[in-house]
Amino acid sequence: MVHRILIVTAVAAEADSVSAGLASVAPEAPGAPDARGVPGASVASAAVAPERVPLPGGLALRRHAPDGDRARVDVLVGGVGPAAVAAATGTALAHAALTGADRRERPYDLVVSAGIAGGFQPAAPPGSLVVSSAIVAADLGAETPDGYLAVEELGFGRSVHPVPGALTGRVAAALASVGVPCAVAPVLTVSTVTGSARRAAELAERHPGAAAEAMEGFGVAEAAAAYGVPVVELRAVSNAVGPRDRAAWRVGEALEALRHTVQLLGRTVFVEAPCT
Repeated sequence: MVHRILIVTAVAAEADSVSAGLASVAPEAPGAPDARGVPGASVASAAVAPERVPLPGGLALRRHAPDGDRARVDVLVGGVGPAAVAAATGTALAHAALTGADRRERPYDLVVSAGIAGGFQPAAPPGSLVVSSAIVAADLGAETPDGYLAVEELGFGRSVHPVPGALTGRVAAALASVGVPCAVAPVLTVSTVTGSARRAAELAERHPGAAAEAMEGFGVAEAAAAYGVPVVELRAVSNAVGPRDRAAWRVGEALEALRHTVQLLGRTVFVEAPCT
């Protein structure tokens, strides 16, 4: 059985890191000559270039096969913010459901929202990884004289997608097995990135235990839920949530951490039994 994964990022730089991680675990052909004609060298380089799969609306998937016939991983640049990425993810899921040759019940076995993020201190310092235990729309609700009310308290909608412990456990265990620690905690989705200590404190008080803040996870989760596909969010921390101190940002380090994480998961979770 081919395990089918959809990884959704906000921007191309994140997708590039994801694709680089997947390319590094592409199947090799031992004994075949490489581009220099040297027998016995790997020819993985001939297999790692992803196939481009066009989608409606001008979108496109990068299709990888990181473990031969056991996994197919599609990478999608979905856009910034929950609305854009929900629309893009829904398009990819609908396309897979309508065009899949095997007509499985689910268009994918797993959807992953992946990218860089701000980390709440001290739980998630720059350079660390966060695996979502829940994907939370942190500002989907209403301000009232008595404080903030989540959309559930208003009597409609939802603002939280819990992630099954079995799924987060598999991801965390795969990373820990090679010495890569991660925080398993709620990841917040916001429409406006936090830029002050006051706002950071408000979010931390409203969502105890949250480890990271980004702008896309909840949109991806909403689209995945509509198709009954499990979803998890992976975030490599590039900066602290709070006052904007661009000199302290570690974007390059976070993108490299994201690449390494996807490389590890491409050898483990993505080729194991489908997530339920």
